[in-house]
Amino acid sequence: MKSPTFAVVIPVFNGAGTLERAIESVLAQSYPAAQVIVVDDGSTDDTQRVIRGFGDRVVSLRQANAGVSAARNNGAKAATSEWLAFLDADDWYYPDRLRWHAEWIARDAGLDFLTGDYEYRRPDGGLISRSMEITEGGRLLLQKANGAREVLMEAAEFKPFVENHFGDTHTLSVPWRTFMRLGGYPIGQAVCEDVALLIRLCAVSRRVGVICEPMGVYLIRPDSATRGDPLRSQHLTVQALRPLKRLLGDAPPAVRLGYRGRLRRARLNLAYALLKRGKGREAIGAALALLAENRNLGALRDVASIALGALRGP
Repeated sequence: MKSPTFAVVIPVFNGAGTLERAIESVLAQSYPAAQVIVVDDGSTDDTQRVIRGFGDRVVSLRQANAGVSAARNNGAKAATSEWLAFLDADDWYYPDRLRWHAEWIARDAGLDFLTGDYEYRRPDGGLISRSMEITEGGRLLLQKANGAREVLMEAAEFKPFVENHFGDTHTLSVPWRTFMRLGGYPIGQAVCEDVALLIRLCAVSRRVGVICEPMGVYLIRPDSATRGDPLRSQHLTVQALRPLKRLLGDAPPAVRLGYRGRLRRARLNLAYALLKRGKGREAIGAALALLAENRNLGALRDVASIALGALRGP
């Protein structure tokens, strides 16, 4: 198979302070991207100045503020490459991120999509952890790889990946046609938009290429959407996951089981977040919704734990 072409889409909103590093990390790839598409989501800072500094090395798009999903989707629509990759403006790629995927695709045309490991780092550059080592699915695949850089994840192995995925938006490589067929990232979701797409992508996939070495950096910021207001984040996560149930009827069994586990965890996290705010009655309601969807001993224990916490009070 001929070497694949990649378009890298970078959405940005008021990210002038980190955008240059992100773009430079793409332009420095050992396997060049055919297109680097930067989508300014209505920034009011110096983002446009930073983009102009790269001249014709990047494709610049600008839209009224509509959120990260709309920005990524509009960037994808402008792409003319066979494969899409994504990068947020405060994260960055390591030099071989695209090459590792491109070489594998050239050898194996049957891969539905690819992902891989990355590093969590603090704003001061300190390493927190790697993505694969802190998830069940990641650890299982590292064991399967036995030191190799590449490991194949097949449909029967999707459950732990769907339930708690490793990798993230910036390690995802997806065919342009597949992305468009799925409708891209869901619009209007402040959090969990990446998870929603990933679950739907797994539902139509059978073979996934996984790189077991860090492909980039995910920057952990205390003011992010998920960390700035944990209770709101948990509410939004449950809202984002619920509609997926009707879309997964024909998905492989491992995907459906993984989805149920992910939704159960989201409801449980919501219940605990409510408890921390002293909202015991609402916490019990969230736990009962969990029990309605999972009629088993584990869910019953979860409800009992939340009820006990509500009785004890904050």
